[in-house]
Amino acid sequence: MQIETLAIHAGHGVDSATGAVRPPIHLSTTFERQPDGEYPHGYVYTRLDNPNRQALEQALAVLEGGEAAIAFSSGSAATMSLLQALSPGDHLLVPTDVYHGTTQLLQTVFIPWGLQVTVVDMTDLSEVEQALQPNTRLVWLETPSNPMLKLTDIQAVTDLAHRAQALCVCDSTWATPILQRPLELGADWVIHATTKYLGGHSDVLGGAAIARVADPYYQRVRQIQTTGGAVPSPFDCWLIQRGIATLACRVQMQCESALAIATFLAEHPAIEIVHYPGLATHPNHDLARRQMRQFGGMLSFEVKAGRTEAIAVAAKLQLFTRATSLGGVESLIEHRASIEGKNTRTPGNLLRVSVGLENGQDLIADLAQALAEVSG
Repeated sequence: MQIETLAIHAGHGVDSATGAVRPPIHLSTTFERQPDGEYPHGYVYTRLDNPNRQALEQALAVLEGGEAAIAFSSGSAATMSLLQALSPGDHLLVPTDVYHGTTQLLQTVFIPWGLQVTVVDMTDLSEVEQALQPNTRLVWLETPSNPMLKLTDIQAVTDLAHRAQALCVCDSTWATPILQRPLELGADWVIHATTKYLGGHSDVLGGAAIARVADPYYQRVRQIQTTGGAVPSPFDCWLIQRGIATLACRVQMQCESALAIATFLAEHPAIEIVHYPGLATHPNHDLARRQMRQFGGMLSFEVKAGRTEAIAVAAKLQLFTRATSLGGVESLIEHRASIEGKNTRTPGNLLRVSVGLENGQDLIADLAQALAEVSG
């Protein structure tokens, strides 16, 4: 089956008790034990497992082509559990433009704990190869990256990691399984902030990690999750699975509008540069064509006049909401450097855009009027 069909049917089935086409929400925190002490339905306590979480995990594994999936309470919880499965003294490679929340997690928790971390330019394969060490256990990819939309060659970096006996984890939140399948390109794990495109409606917090093979490392991550309690609620799981059903059509429309917006901005005299892999001028355009089905609904652009004018552009927009997050039905814009704080590597004149489901030409008209007011 094609992925559009899988998004509708994976993890779904008619409820055997009622015949309901849509799955019920199982809010119970505990489940009955039989007189003989057994749990015939397989559920003991909702921190350990729940029918809604099980259905979501089945859907996620099918969508990514993995053997098993773990649904988390947030994307950061997924990242934390994968890193906690390592040991002090282990070595990790991360990209220079990794999500700033991951950077904070490393700096405040895992480096003091004893994890060794090297930051490298993942677009430079020679730099990746030179940074690998005998104790390297994980190579962490994020492609496309946030907010510069740099692309990493998943297959090439995974090959280098495996030669060094390391696992490869790919954060594919921006691409979604509709556009990019890291496990098929050799990655061992793919993670998502399901808050974003998979949920798709800006109303649920969640994360996920999907393993290509349910090996001992997977079992360790699962144990850490259930013991530590980094689990999503049944309702959160239900909301994310509801979002997955419309994922393919949402992403399709967002990709089409994002390309049109990026093309408009690339030709605008007030714009210094547009970061979008669908543009032929993007340095990783050819790689995007090889490993992505389309180019995504995220883009960023830099205003020539500088930081103050970039913030003014965001302030003049009427259809774009100034807010953090992405992947929802509404278009969002944010001055990313302000969000990331004093240690940000993001240019001060950069605005990050999450394209929603509004008419693409309406969004372009809104950008045109905002840019005219600021630059005119």
